Amino acid sequence: MAQIRDIKSGRGGDQPREPQAREPMPRRLAAIVAGDISGYSRLMQIDEEGTHNRVKRIERDLVEPSIREHHGRLVKTTGDGFIAIFDSPVEAVRASIVIQQNMVGRNAALPKHHWIEYRIGVNLGDVIIETDDVYGDGVNIATRLEGIAKAGEVYISGGIYEQIKHKLVCGYESLGDRKVKNITDPVRVYRVLPDPSALHENRKRREKILTLLLILALLIIAGGTLWSMFAPARKATEQASAPVSAPAEVSKAPAPAAKQPAPPPEPSPAVAPTQQQATPKPEASPMEKQAAPLTPPASPTVPETAPTTQGAAPARDPETISLRGGSFTMGSNEDISERPIRQVTVKPFAMGKFPVSVREWNACAAAKACGFTATGKDDAPVTNVSWSDAKQYVAWLAQVTRKPYRLPSEAEWEYAARGGTQTRYWWGDQFQPGMVNCRNCSDIPAVDQPVKVGSLKPNPFGLFDMGGAVDQWVEDCWHKNYQGAPADGSAWVENDCASHVIRSGSWRKDSNYARTSNRGSYDTNVRYPTHGFRVALPQ
Repeated sequence: MAQIRDIKSGRGGDQPREPQAREPMPRRLAAIVAGDISGYSRLMQIDEEGTHNRVKRIERDLVEPSIREHHGRLVKTTGDGFIAIFDSPVEAVRASIVIQQNMVGRNAALPKHHWIEYRIGVNLGDVIIETDDVYGDGVNIATRLEGIAKAGEVYISGGIYEQIKHKLVCGYESLGDRKVKNITDPVRVYRVLPDPSALHENRKRREKILTLLLILALLIIAGGTLWSMFAPARKATEQASAPVSAPAEVSKAPAPAAKQPAPPPEPSPAVAPTQQQATPKPEASPMEKQAAPLTPPASPTVPETAPTTQGAAPARDPETISLRGGSFTMGSNEDISERPIRQVTVKPFAMGKFPVSVREWNACAAAKACGFTATGKDDAPVTNVSWSDAKQYVAWLAQVTRKPYRLPSEAEWEYAARGGTQTRYWWGDQFQPGMVNCRNCSDIPAVDQPVKVGSLKPNPFGLFDMGGAVDQWVEDCWHKNYQGAPADGSAWVENDCASHVIRSGSWRKDSNYARTSNRGSYDTNVRYPTHGFRVALPQ
């Protein structure tokens, strides 16, 4: 007799098992960065092994460190691309800009057909995260943005733009709503312009092109109208005045010999030099300027005699203050990067009385020794300068003045900024409004450029803007603290630093950044709108 199951008691034959509840997949809101190499198949055809090794080296030396330093996580690499996630949209875009601008420097010494260029897309989305992968529409949109991006550029979604538009000093060009593959709704797309002035130049270029096209169209229309008005009358006149002759007679008539124009008289030796003028080289168009690399090579070659441009300001020695050197206590306990506090002895040297100004920088640019022409008021500190740019300037200045100008070491900068004091600021431990050009630090309204050099009070050593105005590059590589730093005031350097130290704070940052011991870092070859520098000179 067949065994009868007791459903309620669970006794009897095989019991049907209740399905176990599946654990929900972990989800989170993240900024997703998708990168891919443009023209990877072509590069592999040119040099398969060499391309593979270069890509792996770039991933190891640039992509992974940049993601990690901006607090992101590399999820996976895909042979010719990568996927990374970030908690912060700001850091996601900053890391993307760093990767793109560093690739400019890496490609500078190579022929164009060997360039490795990334296309990068950044999106904000709710995604499913696993140990070695990430899933969801948020990832798909990031990869679609990467797919439509141009080589060397960063495209971001509208969600990312809304999060970063007031937090990063960049330009953004709206590309409108785009329909992308396998995504139902259109995606609002923006192109990131790391140089804020690029957007203005882009618009001016487009306006010029549109104006020229409009003028050309009007000329064509006007020409067509005039032709239609006068062509019938002209045809009738020609027919009335034409001689009547037989076709045979016309064919027999010999064609008159073409009269050769007399050759122009050769200029006499006395007047030839004054008549032959050199043709000026045309200025580069805005499109050519924008296509130029964002950051010049880190080790520029300065010509023995720097060329000059008509109307350019001649190079001259910057104003400096001679400092006799000595021992001081460097660092503080306010931030872990400023420890350990230690005694440092600095040798005599001279420090620039002011940060390098727009006028001084443009003398180098006019001599074709610096990578770009700065905009803004001539007497304001130059901005948007990378560490490599600053090194180009001091190399040029040293060459034209025959003096060993250089960037100051970090120890020299702090020694000079303190002005013989050991307080939080050079004037004391408490902040005083009106002493430095920083955010909400004075009655000076916030603008897109720091105030004129020398506008505020100097420190006890007679140096201006040693705090506020612009972040100032120094020679040292970035180290997370002072453990193992030299005690003789020299720069702490290694080969191929990924980032260097910046000091001072800027007009866009609050008073905490203006402390004499405050320090920060930024990527070596990347320009940022608040970064400038000043020069030093050994004594």
